[in-house]
Amino acid sequence: MNSLKVKFCLIILLNTIIITSLSLNEGHAASEVALSKGQLVYVPVYSHVYHGDLEKKYLLTGIVSIRNTDPNHAITIIIADYYDSDGKVINSYLPKPLTLNPMASTRFVVKESDTKGGSGANFLVKWQAETPVNEPIIESVMIGTAGQQGISFTSRGKALKNK
Repeated sequence: MNSLKVKFCLIILLNTIIITSLSLNEGHAASEVALSKGQLVYVPVYSHVYHGDLEKKYLLTGIVSIRNTDPNHAITIIIADYYDSDGKVINSYLPKPLTLNPMASTRFVVKESDTKGGSGANFLVKWQAETPVNEPIIESVMIGTAGQQGISFTSRGKALKNK
């Protein structure tokens, strides 16, 4: 076989391996969809970040977004508590449980002027469902503007405990 035919055969073989690998990974990922009847979720929320050599504070608005990703079942948010950097509860955002219908979402906003949380602020969100459901996406979005400068970033919640 000449070298051109060998190269062509190797390219075909490599493409076959890649396509097969991608197909196997898709099937494997689909089987790993996590279902749960509830969780306690830790969500980082920064009320400010530091910049410059003098660690000047850059104030941020924090938004905690909770998205029910289950197309068929509701979930109920039981707790949405905001903690400061020392681990003390600053605010309980839910006076009573809140039901999110399938594919619905809600959000809680920590105002830019609310600096009590500090750079280590966080939320604990507790949710539950009557039957096992797709886990909701719980994340925070922080945004700040000053003059012509702007900053924004996100942070994903981490489940601490499953029901």
